[in-house]
Amino acid sequence: MIVLDGKSVFGGIAIGKIALFEKGDDPVKRKTIEDTNEEIKRFENAKEKAKEELKALYEKALLEVGEANAMIFDVHQMMLDDLDYIESIRNMIETQKVNAEFAVATTGDNFAAMFSGMDDAYMKERAADVKDISNRVIRVLMGKQSGGITGNEPVILVAEDLAPSETVQLDKSKVLGFATMYGSSNSHTAILARTMNIPAVIGLGEDLLTKYDGKMAVIDGFTGMLYIDPDEETMKVMEEKRAKDQEQKALLEQLKGKENVTKSGQKINVYANIGNVSDVGAVLKNDAGGIGLFRSEFLYLENSDFPTEEQQFAVYKQVAENMAGKKVIIRTLDIGADKQVDYFGLDKEENPALGYRAIRICLTRKEIFKTQLRALYRAAMFGNISIMFPMIISVAEVHEIKAIIAEVKEELKNEGIPFKDDVELGVMIETPASVMISRELAKEVDFFSVGTNDLTQYTLAIDRQNAKLDKFYDPHHPAVLAMIKMAADNAHAEGAWIGICGELGADLELTEEFLKMGLDELSVSPAMVLPLRKRIRECE
Repeated sequence: MIVLDGKSVFGGIAIGKIALFEKGDDPVKRKTIEDTNEEIKRFENAKEKAKEELKALYEKALLEVGEANAMIFDVHQMMLDDLDYIESIRNMIETQKVNAEFAVATTGDNFAAMFSGMDDAYMKERAADVKDISNRVIRVLMGKQSGGITGNEPVILVAEDLAPSETVQLDKSKVLGFATMYGSSNSHTAILARTMNIPAVIGLGEDLLTKYDGKMAVIDGFTGMLYIDPDEETMKVMEEKRAKDQEQKALLEQLKGKENVTKSGQKINVYANIGNVSDVGAVLKNDAGGIGLFRSEFLYLENSDFPTEEQQFAVYKQVAENMAGKKVIIRTLDIGADKQVDYFGLDKEENPALGYRAIRICLTRKEIFKTQLRALYRAAMFGNISIMFPMIISVAEVHEIKAIIAEVKEELKNEGIPFKDDVELGVMIETPASVMISRELAKEVDFFSVGTNDLTQYTLAIDRQNAKLDKFYDPHHPAVLAMIKMAADNAHAEGAWIGICGELGADLELTEEFLKMGLDELSVSPAMVLPLRKRIRECE
């Protein structure tokens, strides 16, 4: 038995086989081949396999995110049948006697460059699509599965770390737990594990080697341990521990339908944070009162190009309808920093956390912003949608946002497109600047939501992605709590309500403190709704 010691990010016990997350970014090498007919046959088989994958993705997306968003996989299937594309690959294999992987990669690059150089906007957009389908065929040729997981058996997923764009690709039904070499407790892998309600251990180091692929393992999410090839005694202890954990969760189920109210009668709203339409089921299952944070950037992260107004409208509408009148707070695009999207063409920055991100992108690339706002105002007709703006540092930004909203409304009106006029607007409090001017900001908006992850890193001047700084990263720091208190007092002074949507909202050690501050709402991962309700009902 091999025992590795890491850091726990979500409690629970996961028992299953290890599967290494395949990034699928191995460089394609040129090889000379003898049998060109056989190589063309390899390509044809890979192409058909890729089409099958895309068909399955289309059907999955249809159920989870609706037809408008699923269409991209249908388009990709058609592109794989493009005669010019196929002919170019076959020709290269025949004339240059190269391997299929190299022929597909070169053709993909050539076609992408050709599309990029066209004047027509629609054709320009096809560049990313042709790269995507080519990469898919290459992965099949190399014997790699897209999405990082092979087979149908649920597994313990092992990775160096996972980027946000990688997490959205995962088939979450096949993940029993996460174990990573690196990462901090505030990384996206950690946040995803908490959202998915699955055990996770991070920071296990480089001893988590590839040779463990396929071996039986146990994650103890309570202690931060990973047991590889556990002995009989360890397995018995872990199975008992898992049964006890499941028993505790069953007790929490009894809190469904109960109020979030303290013994003295103080009430607070408990909402849920999500990143996808498919997460709405977990929100309803865990009895959250609404959605306190819908991370709209995941629409951009899982697309190979800018999502259209119709794509976005379909998703926001679906969420609003599924929530049946309960509040749905949608945060506008929060790209940048650790959430990078290739097609945005963002420059590499020395310090991206302090760089060109979130509202700064929206206010300088207005068309992207207006597309999203149009979709949001249209979707608000179908439910209780509120809009929230991230990374606000000045009142001037709010004025500029309102001016763009006025333009959007006027355009929709002139086009005869129905929209809701009086949508509730809020800002994220996640910089010391927004805290210090929160009284002025509260005069401009209906609500605040405190993004404690960023607020903590900016207040303490600590990069929350840097695992070496975990020792110094203290979300309970008096300065952070003072910031939240100040924002709450200023919000209430101007008649605005305030909540927390950062990870701190789920910190049960602080629940009582937040109640004393008079916070109106806490938004947490769906799995934390009932434990938080239990804690609130225990408070005086």
